[in-house]
Amino acid sequence: MNTWVLASENQGKLAELNRLLAGRNIQVRSMGEFDLTGAEENGLSFVENALIKARHVAKETGLPALADDSGLAVNALGGAPGIYSARYAGVHGNDQANYIKLLADLETFEDRSAQFVCVLALVRSADDPLPVIAQGLWQGEILPAPQGENGFGYDPVFQPKNETISAAELSPRQKSQVSHRALACAELLRQL
Repeated sequence: MNTWVLASENQGKLAELNRLLAGRNIQVRSMGEFDLTGAEENGLSFVENALIKARHVAKETGLPALADDSGLAVNALGGAPGIYSARYAGVHGNDQANYIKLLADLETFEDRSAQFVCVLALVRSADDPLPVIAQGLWQGEILPAPQGENGFGYDPVFQPKNETISAAELSPRQKSQVSHRALACAELLRQL
């Protein structure tokens, strides 16, 4: 079995990626298992940040590294929270504070269209000159209030296009078929 190290300690992302890669002879392990700290994400785009993280983890572990840089881009807010999605409310990883701030920022807007963005970067080594980059976009809109208990991040306030429920009301299996991460992972596997 091939081992890739995920440049994240986010257990939701880890579980979702392992579900998406099941049956592919690939096991994704968290960088937390290697007692690593994350790289400084100082890029200006999802692609730049994914590459920074992947190269850092590959350098520290000597193993292929997969980085996911993802977030929510809301059209009325000029693409915000974008690359700052995980710390939109000021504290990294406080999902509820982040979506409460988002709902407050959208109060005066009629256009609530948005998309989840996921960029996956796979490097075989820290200096891999040809990283594999895959992107997935999941279109939808922001709900006026949170709904559902599944998922993480902005899932409770995101209603996917052609759905009547929030992303947090989808089962993990359903989400693994349609999410931004699922689309990016399918593109990654197509490129491999």
